Amino acid sequence: MKKNTTRYHRFNEGTPTINFDWDEPADQPQAPQPDEALKVDNELGTGLVFISLGSGSSGNCSYIGTPDSGVLIDAGVDPQLVFDELRRNGIGRNAVKGVVLTHDHQDHVRYVYKIVRDYNRQARIYCTLRLMNGMLRRHNISRRVREFQVPIWLETPFKLCGMEFTAFETSHDGTDNMGFSISMGGQTFVVATDMGVITPRAEYYMQQAHYLMIETNYDRAMLDTGRYPEFLKARVRGPKGHLDNAVAAQFVADHYHTGLKWLFLCHLSNDNNTPELALSTMRSALERRGLSVGDGSNAPDQRSRDIQLYALPRYDASPFFVL
Repeated sequence: MKKNTTRYHRFNEGTPTINFDWDEPADQPQAPQPDEALKVDNELGTGLVFISLGSGSSGNCSYIGTPDSGVLIDAGVDPQLVFDELRRNGIGRNAVKGVVLTHDHQDHVRYVYKIVRDYNRQARIYCTLRLMNGMLRRHNISRRVREFQVPIWLETPFKLCGMEFTAFETSHDGTDNMGFSISMGGQTFVVATDMGVITPRAEYYMQQAHYLMIETNYDRAMLDTGRYPEFLKARVRGPKGHLDNAVAAQFVADHYHTGLKWLFLCHLSNDNNTPELALSTMRSALERRGLSVGDGSNAPDQRSRDIQLYALPRYDASPFFVL
């Protein structure tokens, strides 16, 4: 069946890149000095900083960019907490030039209108038209949110804050579901969350990541024996549900390449997973591949490991990573 090209464009060398970059500088608080931030060991360097403000079914939001300008990926965390944490790390509210949405579930979009209405009216919402329509249909959000939207299309790259974003389709039960490949300085950060299976297009982009934020939502044994009703267990396990620890771990182990330096495990279930289980499952798969795995602490004895592994906190902010 032919794809609907009003929302989906297969990426190729001839695909134009849409440029949404901002020209005007913004006054920002001083960024953290290197000894205050957790620096990722990367000889090339991307110039990017990354921080997760919450990752789980209660709310998802992260920041990627530079201390001067960047975007929020999803908007499911109370913006007061988001902007307080960004300010604590030297990033002012005017640095947030936009919100990029992965799909229309509440834990990813709950506060998007509040952010652009109350915190930075110059910021814009970057999402597909289908996602915007689904969000308005599913949730009690003012239709004026459309005034802040900049439409994007799957596999049509766009530039924002010096980064190039490419959205790719993922398998989930939202109205429109996508991950993002984000490139700057010759390095690529891939966001792959909320997906029941890893589709071929998601696999294509995930294999190119130097930094991969991948969903490890549940442990199969915990889900099977847990308190969820059977219909909800079936939804989580299904092809449009969430990703099992073991499936995510096997994928990374099978597709590891020497350019992949960091794994950020995201969207861990509060009821059907623990950080210890998610980390242990991923670590075991990578070690079976013969890789040495660091704990993401930047301790001297960890820096030389083949790959760094870190589970993003469900409710709290992560460290401030300088990529």
